[in-house]
Amino acid sequence: SRSGGLAGSQSWRSGRGAMETFVLKNERGVEAHVRPLGALVQRLILPGAKGGRANDVVLGFDNLQSYRDGTSPYFGVIVGRVANRIAGGKFTVDGESHQVSVNENGNTLHGGQVGFDKAVWDLVSYDEGKSVTLRHVSKDGDQGFPGEVTVTVTYSLSEASDSDDGLLLVDMSAVSTKSTPISLAQHGYFNLCGHASGSSVLGHRLTLNAKEYTPVDDKLIPTGVLAATEGTPFHFPAPGVKIGEHIAEVPGGFDHNFVLDQTVGREFDRLKAQGLHLAAILEEEETGRRVELSTSAPGVQFYSGNFLDGSITKEQGTKDGATYNLHGGLCLETQGFPNAVNEKNFPTNVLKAGETYSHKMVYQFSSS
Repeated sequence: SRSGGLAGSQSWRSGRGAMETFVLKNERGVEAHVRPLGALVQRLILPGAKGGRANDVVLGFDNLQSYRDGTSPYFGVIVGRVANRIAGGKFTVDGESHQVSVNENGNTLHGGQVGFDKAVWDLVSYDEGKSVTLRHVSKDGDQGFPGEVTVTVTYSLSEASDSDDGLLLVDMSAVSTKSTPISLAQHGYFNLCGHASGSSVLGHRLTLNAKEYTPVDDKLIPTGVLAATEGTPFHFPAPGVKIGEHIAEVPGGFDHNFVLDQTVGREFDRLKAQGLHLAAILEEEETGRRVELSTSAPGVQFYSGNFLDGSITKEQGTKDGATYNLHGGLCLETQGFPNAVNEKNFPTNVLKAGETYSHKMVYQFSSS
């Protein structure tokens, strides 16, 4: 599953702004509501096409406790120290072997039992309505990982342009006192019909800028092979493929890392975000909404909400009393490759002392 419970009773740290909401908003009506718990995007409100109704398009809770107690399958949070899976929770860095916290089928998922999503991040700065910067310090030995790591995330919302309703930049960085694997991801679950619409995402049209993907074993660990997407259910070429078109051919649904074609470059002068490449385009016909995602990362995990089963309801404090059914939301998590620390063929995710990890992603919102 994708549940992420908090083992034991860890006291709530009420640091500066722990319970605050930082609202980013532009003149077109795009809003992102950011919380220090897990550096969470709790709400993302997008306008409808042709003056249509605005909707909150990300799954989540009003109740913060549900983000901490294992109810939430990582809705909207920043996950780390290593996003996705590490086989057996084992790896060797600089000749030293490490066993880290395991929390899914004997593997480490999204940083282990108490990942960055469970931390209350400290407020660094807030430019009202425009940007917020949060920071978290992960101690040496946290969940078994080496090195004290300082991670920072900035969320910035731009004004609209003639061609879009605005851009949301997620700018993640990290430094460490020792060599350690680092791969951060923003784990938002999208439904462009609206999170409480009751609609599945199987009718959404998806383009993935990837000619290859990384096949997985029965525990969702990559086999180490890069396989061609063409001629398989994993092929999502422009102008997009409906998610439901081939999902029945993929046992359990999509939960795979795609190898991004970094030749399709993207620049965003409004947010001073250069050197990115296209990851994905997500479109929904009835609302006219379109989200184009660009990133500096080598991969994107496409997850089709396979573990949502209707058990997350208003009883757990969902926003608007929503019930989240199978495929009620999807994730597009730009990232380093899963289990990269153990795969020599994959781009390394090891950060050395004195280096800076950087991962930028830009969501471009539009409606037509």
